[in-house]
Amino acid sequence: MTELKQGVITLTHTERVHTGIPAGEALRNEAEQLGARRVLIVASDTLAKKTDEIRKIETLLGDRHAATFTGVAPHGPRTDVIAATEAARAAKADLIVSVGGGSVTDVAKIVPIMLANDVRTAEEMGGYHVYVTPEGALVNPDFKTQDIRTICVPTTLSGGEFNPLSGSTDPVTRHKQGYNKPLMAPIAVVLDPRLTVHTPEWLFFSTGVRALDHAIETLQSFQSNDFCDGLAESALHLLTEGLARVKANPNDLEARLKCQIGVWQSMLPIIGGVPMGASHAIGHVLGGLCDVPHGYTSCVMSPFVLRYNVSVNAARQARIAAAFGRPGESAGDVVDEFITKLGMPRSLSAVGVTEDKLQSIAEYTMQDIWGRTNPRTISQPSDVMEILRAAV
Repeated sequence: MTELKQGVITLTHTERVHTGIPAGEALRNEAEQLGARRVLIVASDTLAKKTDEIRKIETLLGDRHAATFTGVAPHGPRTDVIAATEAARAAKADLIVSVGGGSVTDVAKIVPIMLANDVRTAEEMGGYHVYVTPEGALVNPDFKTQDIRTICVPTTLSGGEFNPLSGSTDPVTRHKQGYNKPLMAPIAVVLDPRLTVHTPEWLFFSTGVRALDHAIETLQSFQSNDFCDGLAESALHLLTEGLARVKANPNDLEARLKCQIGVWQSMLPIIGGVPMGASHAIGHVLGGLCDVPHGYTSCVMSPFVLRYNVSVNAARQARIAAAFGRPGESAGDVVDEFITKLGMPRSLSAVGVTEDKLQSIAEYTMQDIWGRTNPRTISQPSDVMEILRAAV
């Protein structure tokens, strides 16, 4: 008798996802339903200063709009988290709304934790992030849960809006660290493809590859299951179709929404408990230490990690190639070709990572939450170096 595969799928505290509804309309309805009277918007600089999208949202919120905070730098520095927290404190905010990309999303999700625990300096944030012990154990510090919730309106495809986990970079060590409590998952997510038209092409496509990488690393993992595999395969179908269509026609809103729904599907396995592998672990370090944009980290690393892992998970990688519509071919080559056609960078040197940083990247990767959950065992920095040297 075949042994049953056992496991637990974790659900989040996100209650609603709005698809295709204009953001301002959805947010007004959410604020009314939640009884929020003091809404702080954490917004993308580009949307706030170069479009009227934020102003339209503020207008629809009416007297429920308390303040808008802008100025979040890439990778969500701790100093920006503290500045946004102070803005929320001054506004007496009872609901936080993010409108923007991954860094804006991350900052907005961490703010309620900082408020609840009266954190006022970047240094104090050090006691709240997830960390890995030298023995490889994952530690999530215990602290007071948040009192207010977040709603996320994403404009990129990085997917953090669906995840309780958020990242913020320590400005001293340049290490991007994770903050993770169940209620950090937003109470609602608004997927409005109209807003993504303002997102620069390189950012839309690179974060789209990031979403592909969520699904790819799920299908690579031996800790996945039929439910999560099915979501990941569907995500790959939606994303590959949607990204190709947007590349051909940037005004194809249906294709943009397909991408957003593919992102949602790609995130559910991660949230459900499937650990990511070396592409994500290395990517976290490249972002904080080397200022590589979030999406570019997957554009560079995903094919190289596939090739590194193929000796142990070739059967699972066959499902990846098939989901891209290329059954029987090398998943690493298929993914590499797709990323290249989108016009994205394909090497560490192409994103400004120099040889002298490789050892630090390898060492920091061992401290990442997914540094030791790759399908092919990674137990020391030299294992990471093998991947990095192939990617130079």
